[in-house]
Amino acid sequence: MTGRRRTAFPRPFQFVIGTVAAGALLLSGCGALPGGSGGAGEPVTVMTWAPDRVDDADAVTMPGVPAMARTYARWVNEQGGIDGRELRVITCDERDTAAGAERCARQAVDRKVAAVVGSYSRHGQSAIPVLESGGIPYIGGYGASEEEFRSYLSYPVNGGQSALLAGHGRQLAGGCERVALVRPDSLGGARMPQLLNTGLLAAHRPGSTDILAPENATSYDEQAARALDRREGGSCVTAVLGAGTETFFDSFRRLEPEGERVRVSSVLGSVSQPLIDRTGGPKSPFEGAYVTGWYPDAGDARWNGMREVIQKYAFGDNRIDPDDTGVQTTWIAYTVLRAVVGTIDDDAVTANKVTSSLNRGTEVDTGGLTPVLRWRFKDLLGTSPYPRIVNAEVTFQVVRKGRLIAQKKGFVDVAEALSDARRTVG
Repeated sequence: MTGRRRTAFPRPFQFVIGTVAAGALLLSGCGALPGGSGGAGEPVTVMTWAPDRVDDADAVTMPGVPAMARTYARWVNEQGGIDGRELRVITCDERDTAAGAERCARQAVDRKVAAVVGSYSRHGQSAIPVLESGGIPYIGGYGASEEEFRSYLSYPVNGGQSALLAGHGRQLAGGCERVALVRPDSLGGARMPQLLNTGLLAAHRPGSTDILAPENATSYDEQAARALDRREGGSCVTAVLGAGTETFFDSFRRLEPEGERVRVSSVLGSVSQPLIDRTGGPKSPFEGAYVTGWYPDAGDARWNGMREVIQKYAFGDNRIDPDDTGVQTTWIAYTVLRAVVGTIDDDAVTANKVTSSLNRGTEVDTGGLTPVLRWRFKDLLGTSPYPRIVNAEVTFQVVRKGRLIAQKKGFVDVAEALSDARRTVG
């Protein structure tokens, strides 16, 4: 998914960032909250984790995620906190390892946080069971692991890669007569064709040609040549290889016959605005590509509130890119937290009270960045591979002049496509 490889209070507002065990940071204020009630309730302590410092060259880093969490806390605390409660954010470097994910989760349990919010991890199998044992809700994770869409204590704000693929089939059906799918030769990759094909077949297009590729390869010339061999008029080539997508399309464009420009496509997480910028903008291999995302395109006015907060409270922290989907998901997740805490009348905000509020059906308006979110039982998609999805809507985007912009206005609901795929995706 998205990420990049290593590459006082009555007095003037102050924060203390202190080192905590295992590289975590605690962000808090001192004294009473300006504009608040001066003690309307106890502080609300949450955790956000993501990989930052990594040892493996193939690991994903998401430094903007914890940085966005700390920026959100600065902003909300200066506004008086959440109903007068100070928001404290502990961050933990997950290091893109199973051991790191488990360590962060255990720290969350030990610190008795009210929730883990807006985090990124590909190792949900190591982290989520620990949170379940401690009764800690997981709100608005990026969606990089299957456990986020299965755990009874997970409250996702998007439909994960499954929704993107199901939606991408519908997007491609509108402009591609045939599709070649280049995807990882892995268990997770094996599920991709069925999801993509639900949208294609519903529009009476043929199913995609399945081209397997190794993960983290240094070249994809063989797969690019196979995709080009199958090209015909109206053909499109889509690649969903995570960080390897950039390498594939570099190979593909180099082998493409002179004078031809085959339509390419992908999903958010494999392609992003920062990646397009880094690879040449209008001259990048992605120019003209169809891309399916979870949220409105980064230039949409609905992101202006987040951008203003980053500009004022991030203090020039260049880890925070407002075009990055991880940063955007963290913003939405903290919007959920703020709404939920606002429904709790007791002085102490605990994990159990947060979970109860979510399960009772607290509605969260994200300002149009998602549909209104709610996690009652009847709001859940309920299909066996991803029972916790409540937001099965995606957006259709296209790369024009180096920018991801809306190809189609509004959201597209792919809940039916996800349900249709359930017989073959388990």
